[in-house]
Amino acid sequence: MSERDVLFQTEDDLALEATVEVLPTEKFLLFISDGLLFGVSAEAVVEIITNHTVTSIPLVPDYVKGVINLRGQIIPILDIRRLLGRADHENACIIIVQHEDNQVGILVDQVEKMVDVDITTILPVPPHSNQELVSGMCSLEEGRQTMLVFDCAQLMDRA
Repeated sequence: MSERDVLFQTEDDLALEATVEVLPTEKFLLFISDGLLFGVSAEAVVEIITNHTVTSIPLVPDYVKGVINLRGQIIPILDIRRLLGRADHENACIIIVQHEDNQVGILVDQVEKMVDVDITTILPVPPHSNQELVSGMCSLEEGRQTMLVFDCAQLMDRA
């Protein structure tokens, strides 16, 4: 803002600037798995992969699809549908997420888009709800969609 602009600001302009409240927001990557809309913090997302070969490994839980070799790093791939107790889905993509120093790939049905979410609108998961992979939920787009906040820390306990 130039000095000239400052000189011509009215008291009403200054009062309006003072009352504008900046809402604390966080970016979330939205994805769908088994018809549910999840959001994972953009800070946790490393990359999105399609058409990558997953090598199955024996003697692991059924939700572990296998591993991939991503530029020399071996990353376990977990199937979100299986973690939810649902059947496999063929047309899926992988989201590589990171928590602390650990990376894991999650197999999801579809990646939607990146959105800004007012973090004050995120409600905690009800106690005793057995939602081990969800840490909260909120309404998006004026209440038309409910986003489940995907918990990467709890996911890492499964990997």
